[in-house]
Amino acid sequence: MSDTSGAGNAGPPTTLFQHALRLHRLTPDTPLFRGGEPFPDAEGRPRRWSGLPYDPEAGAARAAEILSAHFADDRAPSFRLVRELRDVPFPYRSDERLKAVALRAPAARVRETGRLLVRYGTEPTPVAVGLALLTEVATARDIPLIQTVGLLSKPFAPAAVMALDRLQGGVEALIWLAERVTVWGRVHAVDKLLRRRDDHPAVRPWLLRRAADGDHLNAYFAAEVARATALHEVVARSGDDAEVVDHAGRLLHVMKHCEGMGTSLRQYEHAVTVMEAHARHIRVLGPTAERYFTAASLAQYLGTQTPAWSDDPAVGAHWEGVRMSYLDLTDRADWCDVARKGLAAGDWRMTWLAGSMAPELDLRAFRDLRTLRNGRDGEP
Repeated sequence: MSDTSGAGNAGPPTTLFQHALRLHRLTPDTPLFRGGEPFPDAEGRPRRWSGLPYDPEAGAARAAEILSAHFADDRAPSFRLVRELRDVPFPYRSDERLKAVALRAPAARVRETGRLLVRYGTEPTPVAVGLALLTEVATARDIPLIQTVGLLSKPFAPAAVMALDRLQGGVEALIWLAERVTVWGRVHAVDKLLRRRDDHPAVRPWLLRRAADGDHLNAYFAAEVARATALHEVVARSGDDAEVVDHAGRLLHVMKHCEGMGTSLRQYEHAVTVMEAHARHIRVLGPTAERYFTAASLAQYLGTQTPAWSDDPAVGAHWEGVRMSYLDLTDRADWCDVARKGLAAGDWRMTWLAGSMAPELDLRAFRDLRTLRNGRDGEP
C-alpha cells in the first residue's frame, strides 16, 4: 500500500516528513527524484509545489498571529497548530515576525512546537513555520529532522540550510544536505559553505569536487567557488585528481552562462589559467562523455567570446590556444569513439552536440552521421 492515503483509505494522511523520508531511503546518496514532487496533500491527492498558495507577507503575518495566540495559552495543544496553519499561505523562510514570536516564548516550548510541526505537518505551511521556529531554538538533536525535510528542495531546503548553519556540527550537516538538494536549495547550501570554508577542513575539498551539479542556477555561485578555492592554483597541480579536474570543467561550463547571474567565463580573471590546466589534464586522463562535451562546448564559447578583463594580445593568444587545444581533443580518434558510443546510448550531451554544435565546429565524431542524414534527406 502507498504511504499516501487516498479518498477511500482509512489511514491517516502522509506527513511531508514521512514523504521525504520514504523517498530518501530509495536514493540515500542523491537528491530526491524530481525534488520529491508531487507532494501528498492532507486528502492524499498528489500535487505539485507550483500549485500551492504562496503569499509571503500575508502568510507570515497570519502565521505569527496564530503562533502568538498559541504561546499565550500554556494549555493550548501543539497538535492543533498543524490544522490551524494548514491553509495559511506559504510564508517567507526568514520573516522577522516569526522570529520575534519565537524569541518571546519559552525556548523549550518553541522547540517542542517546531519539532512537532516539522514532523507532523501534512501541508507546506506548518512545516515551514516549524523550520522557522527551529532556526531560532534547535539543538544538535534536531539535525536529522531538519535534514530530512530539507530534502524537499523547493519549499524547504533554503530554510533547512539556515537552521543547520546555526547549529554546532552544522558544517557536516550542511555538506550532507548540499549533496542531496537541487535548484535554490543547492544555491543556499553552497553559499553558506563558502562562508564557512575556513571553519572546517572538509569544506574546501567538497567545494572543489562537488559544489556544481550542472543546474543552471549554479551560475550564481560558480565563480565564487572558483575564487574561494583558488581554483586556478589547485587545478594546475591536480592532474592526477580526476574528480577535481572534472568538477573544474563543470564550473567552467556553467560560467559560460553566468551573464547577469554571476561572473561569466569571459570576465573571470583566471579563466585562461584554469582552462589551460584543464585541457592539459583531460588529455592525459583520457576521454569520457562529460570531458568530450566540456571540451566541445568550451571550444565553441572561446570562438565567439573574448576575455573582458584584458586586451593584451598575449592574453588573446592564450585564449585562442586553449580553444585549439579543446578542438584538438575532440578530433582525436579515441575521443570520437567515446562521443559516438555516447550518442548511440542516448546520452543527452552527445545528442545535443550532434544536433546543434557539431556543424559549427565540424566535429569529426559526427561527420559520418551528418553525411548519412544528408544523403537520406536527399533521397526521393
